[in-house]
Amino acid sequence: MIMKSYFQAKNYEVFLAYTLRQGLKLLQEEKPDILLLDNNLPDGKGWDCVNEIVDQHTSLKIYLISAYRQKSEFLHTSPPNVTIWEKPISLRLLDDAFGQVV
Repeated sequence: MIMKSYFQAKNYEVFLAYTLRQGLKLLQEEKPDILLLDNNLPDGKGWDCVNEIVDQHTSLKIYLISAYRQKSEFLHTSPPNVTIWEKPISLRLLDDAFGQVV
């Protein structure tokens, strides 16, 4: 909810899903430009779907987020549109990636 508020304050249109299944459905319906994907979801591991998502949405900028999975556990060569963040995520990190809230 904090990240949702952050992006809404920057005038992003935000769609929120609480499960992997909901998120994948929303991804197909809304076709966003940016995806923030947590790994530890109630119905599965978000990171397990990354290759499929990248293949289907080649221009999508993806941010993988996890407190339980280290960067080194992911692909040794992740696609250029994939960024990996380890929790906790600070507002400073978001500002560095998306600019200051005005």
